[in-house]
Amino acid sequence: MPEAMHFKRRLPIPQEIREAMPLPADLAARKPAFDEAVASIIRGESDRRLLVIGPCSADREDSVLDYVSRLARVQDEVRDKLVIVPRVYTNKPRTRGTGYKGLLHNPDPEGAPDLLEGVKAIRRMHLRVVEESGMFTADEMLYPSNHRYLIDLLSYVAVGARSVENQEHRLVASGVPIPVGMKNPTGGSTDVMLNSIYAAQAPQSFIYRNWEVETSGNPLAHAVLRGYIGPDGMNYPNYHYEYLERLAARYVTKKYENPAVIIDCNHDNSGKRPLEQIRIVDEVLDSVHRSPMIAGLFRGFMIESYIEDGRQEVGGGVYGKSITDPCLGWEKTERLIHSIAERL
Repeated sequence: MPEAMHFKRRLPIPQEIREAMPLPADLAARKPAFDEAVASIIRGESDRRLLVIGPCSADREDSVLDYVSRLARVQDEVRDKLVIVPRVYTNKPRTRGTGYKGLLHNPDPEGAPDLLEGVKAIRRMHLRVVEESGMFTADEMLYPSNHRYLIDLLSYVAVGARSVENQEHRLVASGVPIPVGMKNPTGGSTDVMLNSIYAAQAPQSFIYRNWEVETSGNPLAHAVLRGYIGPDGMNYPNYHYEYLERLAARYVTKKYENPAVIIDCNHDNSGKRPLEQIRIVDEVLDSVHRSPMIAGLFRGFMIESYIEDGRQEVGGGVYGKSITDPCLGWEKTERLIHSIAERL
């Protein structure tokens, strides 16, 4: 039988890409302080809360930069209450393996994917966001072997619902020097999510990018609740008061370092109805104010937001409108951020 996998060409290693497209020295010098601000929230040492916010997918540079420039202005207004990390999600998981897979695979929407150009495109977008906003970014670690192309630019990493059971994602997360949010899986299992956190917090030894590596474990690995799909195909949220109480009882133990939870307000928590994110934020903050146990676990929100409300098909042509999951538009986003800050 002929070989089913065709090796087209050898790509530059992450260090070579980072050297060819460097983070300016002044920004590199500022990153440790930004990282520590995020880490101190996850450790429960800060009175501020974390807001990971932005488009479902960072599909085009101009509108993403426009969005993040607006976000940077609001960050200045709420900096006493919130640390904002812009979502610049350049890889998209696909349930059936087809469709829009993110900027990494589609640097040129008119032609076939060129993955070397895709690697450069995702790094260029993250770089420009950092350079123009002063905020370091968040991305999903969909492909663990690609993570180090962006390691010097990221201050937050998410492991998605489809990836959280995967051994390699857990092992690589154990060697990431910034907070890693481990989402609950699509089936909703709390055990799977907590096991992923335990694995990511433990020292590990494994093969990675042709190297034998050892990690010291990541004490900043934590839970992200995004709702789930039940066996009946319906959406089931997991941000309600009772769920958070039950999670705290299992999670706030000596087994885990820095128990922390981020509430993802979209996905199966909202049923992909982006306007519901506003109501979900209010309900979670009500729970935080009512329960010291929940307040001790809660660290912030993930929100899907862009310039325009809703979504469009790929190639739809509406500037600043999502081409994947529907998002909250900018005017509602700005009001929501200020509302969160006022209630904290």
